[in-house]
Amino acid sequence: MIAELLSSALGLVLYLNTLGADFCYDDSRAIKTNQDLLPDTPWTQIFFNDFWGTLLTHSGSHKSYRPLCTLSFRLNYTFGGLDPWSYHLVNVLLHSAVTGLFTNLCKVLFGTGPWTLIAGFMFASHPIHTEAVAGIVGRADVGAGLFFLLSMLCYVKHCSTRGYSVGSYCWILCAGLCAFCSMLWKEQGVTVLAVLAVYDVFVFHKLKLNEFIPAVSKRKNVFFSVGLLAAWGVVLLGARFYWMGNTPPSFSNSDNPAADCEVLLTRTLTFLYLPTKNLWLLFCPDTLSFDWSMDAVPLIKTVIDWRNVHTMAFYILLLFLAYSSLKSPSTKRECNGKPFMNGKQNTNGHSCQSDVEYKNSEQRHSIVSKLENGVKNHISHVPQLPSTENIVVLALSLLIVPFVPASNLFFYVGFVIAERVLYIPSMGFCLLITAGVRALYIKTQKNFLRSLIFYATAALILFYGLKTVVRNGDWKNEEMLYRSGIQVNPAKAWGNLGNVLKSQGKISEAENAYRNALYYRSNMADMLYNLGLLLQENSKFSEALHYYTLAIGSRPTLASAYLNTGIILMNQGRTEDARKTFVKCSEIPDENLKDPNAHKSSVTSCLYNLGKLLHEQGHYENALAVYKEAMQKMPRQFAPQSLYNMMGEAYMRLNKVHEAEHWYMESLRSKPDHIPAHLTYGKLLALTGRKSEAEHYFLKAIQLDSTKGNCYMHYGQFLLEEGRLLEAAEMAKKAAELDHSEFDVVFNAAHMLRQASLNEAAEAYYKMAAGLRPNYPAALMNLGAILHLNGKLEEAEANYLRALQFKPDDVITQSNLRKLWNIMEKQGLKTSKT
Repeated sequence: MIAELLSSALGLVLYLNTLGADFCYDDSRAIKTNQDLLPDTPWTQIFFNDFWGTLLTHSGSHKSYRPLCTLSFRLNYTFGGLDPWSYHLVNVLLHSAVTGLFTNLCKVLFGTGPWTLIAGFMFASHPIHTEAVAGIVGRADVGAGLFFLLSMLCYVKHCSTRGYSVGSYCWILCAGLCAFCSMLWKEQGVTVLAVLAVYDVFVFHKLKLNEFIPAVSKRKNVFFSVGLLAAWGVVLLGARFYWMGNTPPSFSNSDNPAADCEVLLTRTLTFLYLPTKNLWLLFCPDTLSFDWSMDAVPLIKTVIDWRNVHTMAFYILLLFLAYSSLKSPSTKRECNGKPFMNGKQNTNGHSCQSDVEYKNSEQRHSIVSKLENGVKNHISHVPQLPSTENIVVLALSLLIVPFVPASNLFFYVGFVIAERVLYIPSMGFCLLITAGVRALYIKTQKNFLRSLIFYATAALILFYGLKTVVRNGDWKNEEMLYRSGIQVNPAKAWGNLGNVLKSQGKISEAENAYRNALYYRSNMADMLYNLGLLLQENSKFSEALHYYTLAIGSRPTLASAYLNTGIILMNQGRTEDARKTFVKCSEIPDENLKDPNAHKSSVTSCLYNLGKLLHEQGHYENALAVYKEAMQKMPRQFAPQSLYNMMGEAYMRLNKVHEAEHWYMESLRSKPDHIPAHLTYGKLLALTGRKSEAEHYFLKAIQLDSTKGNCYMHYGQFLLEEGRLLEAAEMAKKAAELDHSEFDVVFNAAHMLRQASLNEAAEAYYKMAAGLRPNYPAALMNLGAILHLNGKLEEAEANYLRALQFKPDDVITQSNLRKLWNIMEKQGLKTSKT
């Protein structure tokens, strides 16, 4: 028990510095934007969606079915909201628990000596676990590891009581249930069933390859247990495949370039090499990265690539270890790290047998029976410890079998290397290293060499622990994490870093980061889009359009690029081009997309803007049809208040007051503080004679945000219509002061002041409006008109003439100019006509 507590404490202490970390990398998509975590989402939805909140049967789903992990996130959200501290705390506590359970498993293999503690410490401190523990989405791997070990420990109990106690079947039932739970935390958890079979046959019963077939007929209870494991595995895999729609996931070629390569030799050599690279990360985790996709591991295209030597050495080593561990038994055995002699007990009191005794025995735990108070009880002797060869077999199975789903052997995966995937396989690595060090320690006769081996192992654990603490620092926040990944995956790291710098307001640095990302990989649609968005937000519209076009060319299904392209075109007055762009976006299917919910949101926004465009052109019926289509395609997480408000506006223009009121109210129900709905509903109430109610909504809009000039403008218009001219003028001035750079607000303020007969103030605001849009004929004509009224005839003429330059056929301007010339001629003033 002491070893378990010590190793758990080490696992806890090493990750304490992650408790102050922020959400990083995939955490945003799995937690911040995942609707399955919200209280208003039925919790049963978790069992129909994938890890990222997408319907599991959707063609664009990641197919990562991890409902227990998502449920744990939902519980975190329920009690702590989006405070990352509680999420990190749960991860650290889970890792501590896994470490304790792993150490308990090591006690079954190594006994109560120091080797159990060494294996536990090595697992607790290994840096490869940082992504799984410090990264919140890594909880899937840690949770799967927890139930993986619980399943193994339950099966160990089953093996030790099999044939002598009815409770044995309870233990195998618990093992199967824990395997099921492990799979519901993460897919690879189901592989524990294969590891259990290996433990039963090759570790507990210590069968060798040449003994396997003869033992089938003699040990029916053993193979009955293994058969149950196999049957349960088939059931779980079949149910899993059926539940995800009987289709595998599809991934971008940048996620796993080798899978998309058409050359069979390249695919084969690269896939054979990747396990070698993963093993190296376990042995020497000096270079770690949050993302190993794209070109982080270059493809192996020829047989003369030097990395093929590593591949050959790796598989030769694995075959040698497997063969030497499963070959015919030797004549000499060891027990708990001590050479076995004469079939006696070792120093830890564990029973040991010679090979001859072992072969002649029933190869099971001896059970002695005794009667107490007339009841027959069974007492199990202390189990025999496995030999080094047996431990190596189990270690290899733990190292290899859980990694198989990530090996591209049966299906392609959506990554090249993922460090968190190595969380469970690292258990096998720690067992393998500990078993090897122990064997070397036993064979070494000289004390100083034994001390050297022991201290070298302790130093390795120390270095692992220090590396873990340092690596935890990289996971403190996204900026540090992405900077740490530039060496391994510069394209992805620079791109993500650009997003962080942009959110911090470091615009020039963000732009440089995006351009650096595109330097390493010029066809990254996301980076092209992000750079275009940055340029758009900084009013560099031509450059933004260029990068949006490149993004669409790189990924024709990128709806967000179409959306922003259409918005820029609409603002530039290129209404037909904008309309075509919005329509094309709305026709993009949402199949085989990485994030279908985000795609649907962009498509809905495109339809919303297309409806607004038609609305502004006076095509209200067409606008309504588009709005209704947007409502049909709208995803669950889309905020609908603006769409509902525009529905109300369209109905209002069509004089369908009842329908308009319905949609205004729907807008306010979906977002009670939605200011535009307050304003538009206020106008409807005023139109239908409910003046006091209308004024209430206008005042409520001002109360919600007293810094919005548009709110004062609408209220002022209401006051003007009510004949409260001075109050209206005050509202107009307030609106123009707050939104002095908004043309519509300033222009309408000038109108209101003019209607209130405050011509001098109106003149000032007309001049301000003309300054905002110097080439807008309506602004110039109205400025001319107020100057005309104020007796500034020559200035009025100049503005009328400028207005006619931009709109020569404007009848009102022409009429006003003729009237002005008549007055000027009567006063003897020179006109441009003469």
